Amino acid sequence: MKAIEATKKIVKRYSHAWVFLYAFIYMPWFLYLERRTGVDYYIIHSPIDNYIPFVEYFIVPYLLWFLFIAVTVGYFFFTDKWGFYRLCAFLFTGMTLFLLICTFFPNGLNLRPVVFERNNIFVDLVKTLYSTDTPTNVLPSIHVFNSIGVSIAIAHSNALKKHRMVQCSAYLLAMLIIMSTVFLKQHSVTDVIAAIAMACIIYPFVYVTQEKKAPSYHTSQSNHSIRGGYQLCMQNSVKILSQAMK
Repeated sequence: MKAIEATKKIVKRYSHAWVFLYAFIYMPWFLYLERRTGVDYYIIHSPIDNYIPFVEYFIVPYLLWFLFIAVTVGYFFFTDKWGFYRLCAFLFTGMTLFLLICTFFPNGLNLRPVVFERNNIFVDLVKTLYSTDTPTNVLPSIHVFNSIGVSIAIAHSNALKKHRMVQCSAYLLAMLIIMSTVFLKQHSVTDVIAAIAMACIIYPFVYVTQEKKAPSYHTSQSNHSIRGGYQLCMQNSVKILSQAMK
């Protein structure tokens, strides 16, 4: 009986786990897009791309993206149910828009180097990445969008506001991940800008509007207006983008 009661408590406590069912929508759809053939892809390119060198060392933050997203989502899942719902609403809305864009506007890029100037473990990791990840379905960049998404969630977390080092470290990692997408030639600057724009559009609906509906969760945030939300998102995005272009 004790085991049954304990199980019921766990199920009740983590009832929001149903949100993870989205994976059964996203993954089959994304794999279909990656494997489909006979499609004319629009090649994404920006003149700025020509001035950005290939730097294989950025493979480290690029791969850390997977851990960054998983740890952040896991943290909110276990510690902040409301924050978890908002984070997933932000991420999954953008990811769904990404799938729709790539479905009806097939896109890809032709930026990857054919010959590598150096031969080291980082180049080997990039080669492995290239062999497993097709240069298609790149607009907008999910690496960029999700990095912005978890950074916003971390910024809005009252608990994490007490740990500035954690927040600053997360922002730094997010910036490096965004930079890695263009320095590894995984994305065009256009993909980055599109992801930032999408984040700025979704942000007010998920955070500003919801904070007005639930002031008890975040009273310090309740005075934010939609205009202020746009300004905050744009200011942070411009800073990140300017760093990536240096």
